[in-house]
Formats: sequence, C-alpha cells, structure tokens
Amino acid sequence: MGRLPDRAGGHRGGVSGTTGRDTRLVETGRLDAWTRGPGMDAGIVNPPVWHASTILFDSLAALDEARRQPDQGLFYGRRGTPTQWALEAALTELEPGAAGTKLYPSGVAAVAAALLTVVRAGDHVLMVDTAYEPSRAFADRFLKPLGIATTFYPPTADVTPLLRPETRAILLESPGSLSFEVQDVPAIVAVARQRNIATIMDNTWATPQLFPAIGHGVDFSVQALTKYTGGHSDLMMGSVTTTAKWWGRLKTKSYLLGYCVGPDDAYLALRGLRTLGLRLDRQGASALTVAEWLRGHPAVARVLHPALPDDPGHALWQRDFTGTSGLFAFVLKRGARRHTAALIDDLAHFGIGFSWGGYESLILPVELDGIRTATSPDAGGQIIRLSIGLEDPADLIADLAAGLDRYEAQF
Repeated sequence: MGRLPDRAGGHRGGVSGTTGRDTRLVETGRLDAWTRGPGMDAGIVNPPVWHASTILFDSLAALDEARRQPDQGLFYGRRGTPTQWALEAALTELEPGAAGTKLYPSGVAAVAAALLTVVRAGDHVLMVDTAYEPSRAFADRFLKPLGIATTFYPPTADVTPLLRPETRAILLESPGSLSFEVQDVPAIVAVARQRNIATIMDNTWATPQLFPAIGHGVDFSVQALTKYTGGHSDLMMGSVTTTAKWWGRLKTKSYLLGYCVGPDDAYLALRGLRTLGLRLDRQGASALTVAEWLRGHPAVARVLHPALPDDPGHALWQRDFTGTSGLFAFVLKRGARRHTAALIDDLAHFGIGFSWGGYESLILPVELDGIRTATSPDAGGQIIRLSIGLEDPADLIADLAAGLDRYEAQF
C-alpha cells in the first residue's frame, strides 16, 4: 500500500496533443486512473481531497522501494497526495516546455523558492524595480544577510551593463502590478541565456493563459495562485513551474525548505483553474471598458493599462501577450492621498483591499515612495489601482463616476 505510478515530472493526467488553451484548462490534471475505485466504470471528474500525513506500507520491501524513489508515489504527506499532484500536473501542462511544478503556501514563498533554487552566498541577483513589494523585501531582508546582493533595475532598461560575473538570476515581472510597465522578456531572456543566468518571472498578472512564460524562454514561471487561479479570494497559494534543467533542483530545495500546501486549498485552486479562461476573458474585457471610460474623465491624468494603444508598453504587450487581465491603474490630475477618501470610502461595488484576481472588484490607492530605487516614484498624481471583477461594467463605471464627482467636489 502507498505506491501510485507515474508521478515524476508532474505530468500525470496531461492532455497530450490538445492545443486549445481552454480545453487544457478543462482536461488536464484529472488523474483518472487514480480516481477510479473497485467496481467503478468511470473516473471521478474532480480528484478527491486526500488528507494524509502518515502513509502506510505493506512491507519492509515496499518501504525500502519508496525510500529509493520518494517522488514516484505516496511517501509522506509533505510530499503531497493526488490532490496536490493533480494541480501540479495541470499547471505544468499550461506551460509548454515545462518539466514540472511545485506548490507553495503563498506567492512570495514561490518567489523565494525560485530564487533560493538558483543563488547562494556570494551571488548577485538583478530584480526589476517594479517587482511585487514582498519580493523586494525578500531580497533586502533575507538574501542580503546571506551574502547575496541584489541590484534593482528599471523595467525598460537594457540589463547587459548591470550584469556581473557573479550574477546568477534575473527576476522579471511584466507588467508590474502597481504601475504596469511591460518588459521586453524575450530580449532579457536572450541576454541571460548567453551568460547562463537563470530567469525568474512573476507571471501572476497574465497567467500562462495570456503569457506562456516557459514558451518565451523563461526558466521559472511563478504565480500567486491566490489571485486569478483561485479566483474567489478564499485561498493562499503560489506555484513555480520550471524546465528540465532546473526541475530536480527545485524539487530538492522545496523539500529541504519544508514547503507544502494543504489538500483543501489545492482542491480549491484546481476548481478555480477550470474557469480561469472564462473569468480572464470577462474581467479583461470589463477592465478595458472601464479603462477607456476613465481615459476621458476630466479628473484623470492618465490610465496605466498596457492594452491601451497610447500606453508606453503597448507594442510589447501586443507582440507578446494574447490578452489582458483585469488589473490596471489610473492617475488623478490633482490632490493627494488625503483626498482619496472622498473617492473610495462610499463606493458601492468596489471593496477596499489588497490582492486581486477574485470575482469581486477592488480598489486601492498606491504609493510608490519608499518601494522604488531605480525608477522615479513620481507618477504625477495619486495612483489608484483597480482589480475588475465579474460585475456589470456599467455598474462599476457609474460607481466610479459618483466617486470621482465626490473627489472633485473637494477642490
């Protein structure tokens, strides 16, 4: 007891030959052979939630075999059960060219695991200045005391002059999740590959549905599954998907660091994954509708959305991405943070809160002071970030119109 076949690489339950992105979301990670029982003629559509810490073995020989190949089936709860493996398999299938995926208790844990897989004392990291703030904090407060230096670079910069002989990793995030600059990912990947430097991309904004990072040459594709994959604001989880070159090392580092996730959260993330395509399409379309309306509002200086034709990153977005998600921002023409309460506090359809990617719309004032070192934090006015959910966009526009009227009435 305790042995299940064919788990190496995270591909069990794959849909080889399927090219449609939404078909992959439906069919991958089903693990049919593991969800059949005695006397059943058909598999269970959704993998059950397997709770386990201790795994029992039929004999000493079975235990010894498990020790020789601990990744080939049930071994110990920290190495997962079919519930987690189904999600790992699905995420791997969504990144053509990937060898496997590991799961983590949060998005920042996933970023940390990817970096720690690559770097060690004495190494150097390049990190985009627009990276997720906890990624910056990890570099400054965790890597630096270990003797690992980090240089923050502007998102549109040529990274070549910033490389050192000891540079081992480049962390990208495109678009940035606060100010939405788009990076030239293929160009950075080309430079990194010439020098055998690993590339790590936070791909949470687009997900592999809109930007298959591994297919664009990135070595590690990181997601905060808390956001769009979960989709319902009820779980915390991250993932790292990587290539054959790094897969073995990522597994080992993750196990040594003790990273694991609960099967209930894995089940929720897998369920959310099935509707990811529909939600991204709807939320992206609604966000564009709202963004285009905001462009014409007299209180708005500019809208930070790479899918808009006048956005500085639009050409790169149009070249590399297959669509847009629901997260963007706009900049107010006048006023300061103390004035934003009139806009935000009485909104009917926008919650005030961190995170994004859920079914509900969120609003958040953004301050870049103190979290940017390689780029100018002055956006010319107060930045307001919006995460557009599944509400009717006409209702969201009416809500923002009323809020902006309240805001303007202060002056």
